[in-house]
Amino acid sequence: MHGTSASPQRLNAAQRSAHIREVVLAKGVELRQRYPILNHQDAVGAGILAFALAGMIGSSALYMTGQMAWWVCLLLNAFFASLTHELEHDLIHSMYFRKQRVPHNLMMGLVWLARPSTINPWIRRHLHLNHHKVSGTETDMEERAITNGEPWGFARLLMVGDNVMSAFIRMLRAKTAAQKISIAKRALKVYAPLALVHWGAWYVFLGFHAANGVAHLLGAPIEWSATTLSVMQVIDIAAVVIIGPNVLRTFCLHFVSSNMHYYGDVEPGNVMQQTQVLNPWWMWPMQAFCFNFGSSHGIHHFVVKEPFYIRQMTVPVAHKVMREMGVRFNDFGTFGRANRFVRKDKTEVQKVRTAQA
Repeated sequence: MHGTSASPQRLNAAQRSAHIREVVLAKGVELRQRYPILNHQDAVGAGILAFALAGMIGSSALYMTGQMAWWVCLLLNAFFASLTHELEHDLIHSMYFRKQRVPHNLMMGLVWLARPSTINPWIRRHLHLNHHKVSGTETDMEERAITNGEPWGFARLLMVGDNVMSAFIRMLRAKTAAQKISIAKRALKVYAPLALVHWGAWYVFLGFHAANGVAHLLGAPIEWSATTLSVMQVIDIAAVVIIGPNVLRTFCLHFVSSNMHYYGDVEPGNVMQQTQVLNPWWMWPMQAFCFNFGSSHGIHHFVVKEPFYIRQMTVPVAHKVMREMGVRFNDFGTFGRANRFVRKDKTEVQKVRTAQA
């Protein structure tokens, strides 16, 4: 079953998945033969990390010395941080320094420092590997944490961009006191220490400037102490160089990821039903801060072992075979179905009516 000539009508879901995997893996082999540098996976991963960190430090320095506008620094750092998210994801799958624990864990620590808004990556490893086993089911904690399967509304909008708010809302919704305590304990454990500092500083930043804004409108400016003002000076800089970029990046990634994964009615283990390709033109500003996640992440569910940059290079070939085999593209109905897989289109309704007649 080589090439892309296999007839999807004659294949079951497992055979379709295997065919997609075969075609994409073959493209990866071809790319490595054409560009031998791709065979040096550890070095490429370390190089991308060095580039991303140098970019974040460089743009932060330019902003702090008055040579770059705050919004340019914020957007650049969100992009550089998105590279470190992809590296973390590859590290979770042990793609860099697999047998060398020191450089592997050093990379893991550095990508966490670049994205202090996130959970501890060593804990995330268990959640993410579980996500591959049980994608789209109730036990897929990773996707549920970023609102996959939630109906769209104000609560989901708040939860998409703010990890702590997501945990807080889930805690409020829990039915028993024991469940509430369990969610709170778990959140404190997985978000300590970086994310607690990050989101705490973000709330202080929002609260301080909101209070000043209200006071200004009332014509009664607040007389803050010198200590408060000096602390806020540090938080204001952090909001541009690290906090703001990660809030933006988090919202973009979680919005894209939670809507390209299906939830609730997928067949266990059926990769064909786990994701769609979500790449309309109007989502490109979001894709820019999650490294084209909506377009390329679906490929990862079929071919887990390829690093993100090779996955990106295989997109044209992968999309062609995925489309041929019946993977969905730009199924916007997912926004109205709370990410359920089943579509009640006319043919399905007709089938149900015929069966009932």
